Amino acid sequence: MFVFACKHKQVTTHNKETVKQNTAKKTQSQKSPVQEQMGMTNKQVRDSKLYSFIDEWYGVPYKYGSCQKSGIDCSCFAGVLCEKIYNQHLARSAGEIFKQCKQISLEDAKEGDLCFFKIGGNQITHVGVYLKKKLFVHASTSKGVVISSLDEAYYKKYFFSAGRITKTPIKD
Repeated sequence: MFVFACKHKQVTTHNKETVKQNTAKKTQSQKSPVQEQMGMTNKQVRDSKLYSFIDEWYGVPYKYGSCQKSGIDCSCFAGVLCEKIYNQHLARSAGEIFKQCKQISLEDAKEGDLCFFKIGGNQITHVGVYLKKKLFVHASTSKGVVISSLDEAYYKKYFFSAGRITKTPIKD
């Protein structure tokens, strides 16, 4: 069995202690990172299927080829999110997910569309889910599941295209 996922720098910096610290910070401040980054209230996050899902997964460490809350990679995170929130089944690798999409401009991207990156080569190696105002959620190799901005220099450098899912993947 082969597992294809995001194929860029494989780093896992979070551990159980880091996740505990993040949870403690959330409890102390009463504002989750999702609330802070998206400018939402606790009620708005709870009332949104998408943002409560992101809040639940926020901080889960990156683990190449994995698809669990103990560790997850970018393509699996995008797949789990799209299946749970939008009832859309995605392929297992960022490159194969890209083939399921119609390329769209970033200006036309809507919540739930995908963001694709070519990191370290000519192939799609990373995927995230677009939120709004150039923000996207993804499983970062260095930070785990986070919300990032497409205006950050790193993501600006490697961003390839936004995409809208149009096809169901071919099952093996």
